[in-house]
Amino acid sequence: MRYILMSHVDESALAGLAPEEFQATMGRFVAFTQALAESGVLRGAEQLQSPDTATTVRSRQGEVLLTDGPYAELSESFGGFWIVEATDLDTVLKYAADCPAADFGSVEVRSLAELG
Repeated sequence: MRYILMSHVDESALAGLAPEEFQATMGRFVAFTQALAESGVLRGAEQLQSPDTATTVRSRQGEVLLTDGPYAELSESFGGFWIVEATDLDTVLKYAADCPAADFGSVEVRSLAELG
């Protein structure tokens, strides 16, 4: 079964790190992704640009509304994701616990729906 691990990070916690701590943290994300790849479970991963680059689109009664920024004001923002394939949820939860995002926010785990 395929799962998505979604990184939700408190941007202010990352911004408060010293430059060398920030670089070390980014290195942990790279190492985490490499470990998933080396274990053979990684099916895809992407990092998102910062929330201030987002545009939210809504359609209401035929009118398209555009808003700069993310869809909601939250202390944590969606920063990226990993798609993994594993035999069970418990295995994926162990991967999620190793994700550096868990130290600066949370890692949301969901199974992916099979389309078609």
